[in-house]
Amino acid sequence: MPIAPAMPRVWRAETKPHKFCPGCGHGLVLKMLGEAIDELGIQDRTVFGCDIGCSLLAWDFFNLDSVQTHHGRTAPVITGIKRANPELICIAYMGDGGGYAIGSQHLVNAAARNEKITVILANNTVYAMTGGQMAPTTMPEQKTETSPYGRDVALTGPPMHGPEMVAAITGEGAYVARGTISNLRQLKGYLKKALETQIAGRGFSFVEALSGCPTNWRTSAKETWEFIEQTMPVHFKVGELKTPAVTE
Repeated sequence: MPIAPAMPRVWRAETKPHKFCPGCGHGLVLKMLGEAIDELGIQDRTVFGCDIGCSLLAWDFFNLDSVQTHHGRTAPVITGIKRANPELICIAYMGDGGGYAIGSQHLVNAAARNEKITVILANNTVYAMTGGQMAPTTMPEQKTETSPYGRDVALTGPPMHGPEMVAAITGEGAYVARGTISNLRQLKGYLKKALETQIAGRGFSFVEALSGCPTNWRTSAKETWEFIEQTMPVHFKVGELKTPAVTE
């Protein structure tokens, strides 16, 4: 009898519910990252590093080699892994507190050195895991646990604009963008371009994602999306801020 041809091996995608609060934006950012990794076919050589904060709940979210670091230290840990193993695709995932406060020196120095890693930062304008305190990205007049009357920029300064800073200090090969969970197709496109920049060895790549935190914002579903879609973009412009200068 003729032998039937071998059936192609099919990799079945497995999924599980995330551990974030209902309505949290982290799950959406991470889903887009997972789809970008799958579409680029780089799962077998990708290392995922996550920071302390709500982002730490992603430590077992992916079927990837993963590492969790101390608060604010994800960028240097991922930099070390990349330098020791240049063939790997290395991702540092963090929140605005880990990237723009305690970890700001590491973000600045990795960007200035044009390290060939990808940093993804979720900006929800508060320190979410510890109760909703004012963060570097808290907007003017925004109320938090530590700014109950609204952020006073005369006392605390304006919110941090991370992508604009990174774009200013990185080299020509860098990629910098700000996306939002209110436009997932665009956000995934930015994440893919960031990873492609690293794959090509051009330089540092950085994507900030405007995210939501209804638990600490104390907002309904409708109010949450209005805040993300209408209020946040007034202070944080969505789009690509720097694309690699590619030469033939």
